[in-house]
Amino acid sequence: MIFLEHYLLSLMMLVPMIGAAFVLIVRHQDKEIEKRNIRWVTLLATLFTFALSIVLWMGFDGSTADFQFVEKYNWVGDSISYHVGVDGISMLFVVLTAFLMPIVVLASWESIETRVKEYMIAFLLLETLMIGVFSALDIFLFYVFFEGGLIPMYLIIGVWGGLNRIYASFKFFLYTLLGSVLMLVAVFYMFIETGTTDIPALMNHHFDTDIQNLLWLAFFASFAVKMPMWPVHTWLPDAHVQAPTAGSVILAGVLLKMGGYGFLRFSLPMFPDATQHFAWLIFGLSIIAIIYTSLVALVQEDIKKLIAYSSVAHMGFVTIGIFVLNANGIEGAIFTMLSHGIVSGALFLCVGVIYDRLHTREISRYGGLSVNMKIYATIFVIFSMASVGLPGTSGFVGEFLVLNGSYTYNSWVAFFATTGVVLGAAYMLYLVRRLVFGELDKDDVKAMPDLSLREKIIFLPLIIVVFWMGIYPNSFLDPIHASVENLIETKFPVVAAEAVAEEATAATSH
Repeated sequence: MIFLEHYLLSLMMLVPMIGAAFVLIVRHQDKEIEKRNIRWVTLLATLFTFALSIVLWMGFDGSTADFQFVEKYNWVGDSISYHVGVDGISMLFVVLTAFLMPIVVLASWESIETRVKEYMIAFLLLETLMIGVFSALDIFLFYVFFEGGLIPMYLIIGVWGGLNRIYASFKFFLYTLLGSVLMLVAVFYMFIETGTTDIPALMNHHFDTDIQNLLWLAFFASFAVKMPMWPVHTWLPDAHVQAPTAGSVILAGVLLKMGGYGFLRFSLPMFPDATQHFAWLIFGLSIIAIIYTSLVALVQEDIKKLIAYSSVAHMGFVTIGIFVLNANGIEGAIFTMLSHGIVSGALFLCVGVIYDRLHTREISRYGGLSVNMKIYATIFVIFSMASVGLPGTSGFVGEFLVLNGSYTYNSWVAFFATTGVVLGAAYMLYLVRRLVFGELDKDDVKAMPDLSLREKIIFLPLIIVVFWMGIYPNSFLDPIHASVENLIETKFPVVAAEAVAEEATAATSH
């Protein structure tokens, strides 16, 4: 156990790479047996990584804001180091990544028949890089992981995607890479000024206010594209529509969270003055994203595009929660990201199920699935309700906390954010009505079989987590709380003091 404590994060990044090495050397004369062996090796590697993530969660001390499971070794000279660790803000994102990976491997079990070896290696390398992003405590190491994840995702979309996959993969790659060029310039400046790339050290360094504004904008360029925020969101619907099902799950479930995580890890603690200065910009863009992309989602005819636009609207909630700078808002934003990772990933898996049967994503081609696919229809309705934010599901808790936090900050921000809840219900219920209910009058739809055992196994853990997060949210909020409180008290003492004063006033008035 002591070995695990000291090397757990490195082991979690190493296991998928070892799995990829084994996949690389799998050989058999019978190609079908070779494919089956490759799938099993990949599944076992991702399950072992998930088991390690449970050890990480169980061994995590939620009462402190300090980084835990820390490892540090010199890497490039004395200044750049391999430095990893997790705190309350990052730990659950590592668990989310490890949780989704075995599910996407199972989802690809039968649908991917070409270049299975390369496909599984791409996902295993992507897992290593995603865990690296959430655990890196050196800003240069973070950048390597952050940008490195583009390559396997670019290949997953470009090789195994739909008809316009080349266009979508190039757009995804160029948008996200161009956004990050400014961040790289900012990283170099920070290193030259402070002489360190260590993230905890940079958090404690106070940059000049004017410089903070420029650095904040440089980081914002990268994280806004990754979220994605309006108006740099246009790569996302294209990428989702063309990506294979498993690619969409990881894109929505984990990669979109890197932008929100970046704001929490860099923008807020390193540039607190600039964060407060530019909060109006974030609120403006987020409110436009919530209202505009929800209206766009209402008129979509492609199921994947509808869910992709709903992701942009949900990420608008997240950015509002982060920048209201109070505990409810930030904890709600983190909870919403975790919930969205599960729910949106599950919705893309639902699309994948019917796409495998009918090979179309046109909403008008379906209807009446509740007649011949009862289990599927039930599962689809559950995740749709979670996306809407029905009480008792994971979607409700995050949205409630964000709206609570934003109302404390500014009632107008909360009012406009609330329109997203109403519009979200409109487009998801409209989708459910057209897809699941209505008349079953198409012969090919009538012939579609209900879920297989493998598909039921895929959805079961996702359903359990959605209700677990909705019914007992404290198991997810408790590890987050100390780190969020510490961030607000050390970086935004005026905001923290106002919150304490308001609580005292409320207590005396009662």
